[in-house]
Amino acid sequence: MNELLKVEGLKKYFHTGGGFSGGKKTVYAVDGVSFHINKGETFGLVGESGCGKSTLGRVILRLLEPSGGKIVFGGEDITRAPMAEYRKRMQIVFQDPYSSLNPRMTVGDIVGEPLDTQNRGLSKISKKDRKEKILSQLSLVGLNAEHMNRYPHEFSGGQRQRISIARSLALKPEFIVCDEPVSALDVSIQAQVINMLMDLQQKLGLTYLFIAHNLAVVRHVSDRIGVMYLGGIVESCPSEELYKNPLHPYTKTLLSAIPVPDPAISRKNKRIILQGDVPSPTDPPSGCRFRTRCPEASDICAEKRPECEEVTPGHFCACHMVTEKRNKNA
Repeated sequence: MNELLKVEGLKKYFHTGGGFSGGKKTVYAVDGVSFHINKGETFGLVGESGCGKSTLGRVILRLLEPSGGKIVFGGEDITRAPMAEYRKRMQIVFQDPYSSLNPRMTVGDIVGEPLDTQNRGLSKISKKDRKEKILSQLSLVGLNAEHMNRYPHEFSGGQRQRISIARSLALKPEFIVCDEPVSALDVSIQAQVINMLMDLQQKLGLTYLFIAHNLAVVRHVSDRIGVMYLGGIVESCPSEELYKNPLHPYTKTLLSAIPVPDPAISRKNKRIILQGDVPSPTDPPSGCRFRTRCPEASDICAEKRPECEEVTPGHFCACHMVTEKRNKNA
């Protein structure tokens, strides 16, 4: 498979005032992230709230400018490149369908806005063509002509997210960042939207970065998964491999928290309880970011930040203990 997107050592730092305590602080929101996504696949990104998942998605699209690292899209370095042309090829579906749609615009204008933005001046499309394209996009997500002249407040959460998806598809992109697209929806609606996204991927040949904190959802939609903790990816591998053979202590903790519908199996499964709180991204621990909560941490974990190394073919992990174990068995 061909790589569509590759990020190398990507960083995003925010500099803030110190508040009442005075002085400036740096928030290490994304700190040295590297991974790739192949054409036509879904790369799932999971982790606790505040670990930097959404920020990473926005930096990749250059909605936020990176503080360091490299973004390669379609074989071209776009880290500092003008983004006008790439906006057609890269889009985003935001998390909250209630705040991501302009309440003063009709559905037709919301879906048609990308067309208007990209077709100004001499290339401006006719009203007839514009209407046909909008109707075509709405039909893709299960909406029809009678919805065109309505406003967002007239729709349910699931329908609003369908409108957001239609807008993101208006320019026929290759790559879409799905930023927790179902977390704000009722459980009964989540499956409909997820299945629709998967159908659209097959139909249109789309590539997804699917950001979520629901591990069951990510397993269902993803070809490969990356686990993020405090600004960095600690493990990545094919989806089923992650669930069958997790290596990083943090991944094992996340998987142990997945509810199992069978009470007998649930009683046998041992839940791993982490000690302490997530460290502040303004003052991350030295060495391994997870060491202050890790039951397996040793002295080297405080001294050196582990590299995300390939432990087995296609399975990457950033953990000194895992690397040490692999070297002993080699």
